[in-house]
Amino acid sequence: MPTPTRRRSRTVAALVTAAALTTSLSAARAAPDGRHPGEPPRTPVATGYGGAVASVSPYATQVGLDVLKHGGNAVDAAVATAAALGVTEPYSAGIGGGGFFVYYDARSHKVSTIDGRETGPAAMNTDFFIDPATGQPLAFTDAVNSGLSVGVPGTLKTWTTALDKWGSISLKKALQGGIDVAQNGFIVDPTFNGFTALNQTRFSQIAPTAQLFLPHGAPPAVGSVFKNPDLANTYKLIAKDGPDVFYKGVLGQEVANTAQHPPTIANPTMNFRPGVLTAADIAAYTAPVQAPTHVRYQGLDVYSIAPPSSGGTTVGEALNILSNFDVSPADQVQALHLYDEASRIAFADRNRWVGDAAFNDVPVKGLTSAAYGKERSCLISPTSTLTSPVAPGDPSAPGGGTTCPGGAPVGTEVTGTEGLSTTHLVTADKWGDVVSYTLTIEQTGGSAITVPGRGFLLNNEMTDFDFTPIHPGAPDPNLPDAGKRPRSSMSPTIVLKDGRPYMAVGSPGGASIITTVLQILVNHLDLGMSLPDAIAAPRASQRDRSVTDAEPAFLNLPQVPALKALGENFVLVAPSGTPTPEIGAATGLQFLPNGEIQAAAEPARRGGGAAMVVHPAR
Repeated sequence: MPTPTRRRSRTVAALVTAAALTTSLSAARAAPDGRHPGEPPRTPVATGYGGAVASVSPYATQVGLDVLKHGGNAVDAAVATAAALGVTEPYSAGIGGGGFFVYYDARSHKVSTIDGRETGPAAMNTDFFIDPATGQPLAFTDAVNSGLSVGVPGTLKTWTTALDKWGSISLKKALQGGIDVAQNGFIVDPTFNGFTALNQTRFSQIAPTAQLFLPHGAPPAVGSVFKNPDLANTYKLIAKDGPDVFYKGVLGQEVANTAQHPPTIANPTMNFRPGVLTAADIAAYTAPVQAPTHVRYQGLDVYSIAPPSSGGTTVGEALNILSNFDVSPADQVQALHLYDEASRIAFADRNRWVGDAAFNDVPVKGLTSAAYGKERSCLISPTSTLTSPVAPGDPSAPGGGTTCPGGAPVGTEVTGTEGLSTTHLVTADKWGDVVSYTLTIEQTGGSAITVPGRGFLLNNEMTDFDFTPIHPGAPDPNLPDAGKRPRSSMSPTIVLKDGRPYMAVGSPGGASIITTVLQILVNHLDLGMSLPDAIAAPRASQRDRSVTDAEPAFLNLPQVPALKALGENFVLVAPSGTPTPEIGAATGLQFLPNGEIQAAAEPARRGGGAAMVVHPAR
């Protein structure tokens, strides 16, 4: 990899704004490749030099690339890309939500992370989602569509923490591309239209949400131009006054007021319960920098996010389990079987042990140890499939609490309620810095509550807490509490080879984020697929359940009959929260031996993503 002299000044040349991308958006005729005039290319793979960006949105990817082209680094580009995703992917991300940021610093060869997960209000307690009238847990949809589901947003604090520690441009400059896209608009694609249609009933109940996302009472038409001047003005206010206007000023007060008093239409047909979030809760928020999780696999160092996300521990444990087997393209049936079984076991442990480490003793070291992976691996048979739910092991016990042979004792099945939305981006710069960043507002469309006049939706992350204890007779690390961060499955990952970046990957998809990242790693590292092919390959997701979710293309694989003969029970993944039955929407980067960077996004899922490099290879 070329290593030019590093420059990290606090100012860079004036950034090219996104205005040029949108000046001709009003033109109606599409280009021969299906793009409308002014729409950036939606190219899923790009290879070249000088830095790279990949996200689900061509507008956001272009904004991040412009930052790199004008001297910004990977952190600057990541924040700029994320701000633009808040415009083009408002149902998946934005300043009303949170996320997890993983960063590799090429100077120190160190991986660091930022925990931008939302926190529970001070009034939250373990019975928060118990209906006092019945003594029973609230229905999940009742909890989601309410102010109760809104946690303290962490996204803006994540951006400012990243820029302050590792960036080279101001927050004002990082927001400019998002401001331009919000002002000038973007072309509505089938995915944006479909997401809106899926949410139309609940969006129609919140006055500012309906006004913004349901113009003329219907989802924006495919091919039309969608503008968000309220969000542009909100970004401008933050650019002018700084993040304190959100965390300690007028925006924070408005967020709290909106959660406490959801702005429903007159005579709503749905009951949006009031929340308890306060301006004091928002003012107290922090986005701590913390160490990543780490495992060794195939001679590589795999780094990801630690609790409150379960992504790093669960992907890490599954890789440690797989380290005890020959996962080879020579036997595709066994390779897929081992992937499913390792994920099944790791999820059993995840559901029992992982929560916010500030409130629970989470055995991260044990869960990610090679020894524990070896102990748990004995549960896997090459000739049969484990029966879920599998009982969790004990990372602190001799032998891991696993008795082999003899099979696994039965545990408790956890269906899971994490939203399948979210979004992921990756960036790299000419110095070799890398960012892998997953951000979300939880459900597709979050709580459905838009802050009046501000152009962004509020999260429903509090419904990621368990409403009641999952394992009878055992402590539940993911019960709600004041100031607590709910367990997540986000798995932004960076892989190093000999201390240098080798690849980065991540995905949306709720709990299936973990299996998506794991499957991409197995596809690439074990089965020899290129990164683009590993991302595009059909997916299945086993999460210690009696069934394994699978995409239509996976169910058509020739290996499926043999997997069913081993006891696998596949079902078509339901299109819950997405217009189509699919799992994840990944993006990734790989550093090639000749010094090139290859950026990759989905060719089809979520309508296809966009990958770009500063200097494309010829």
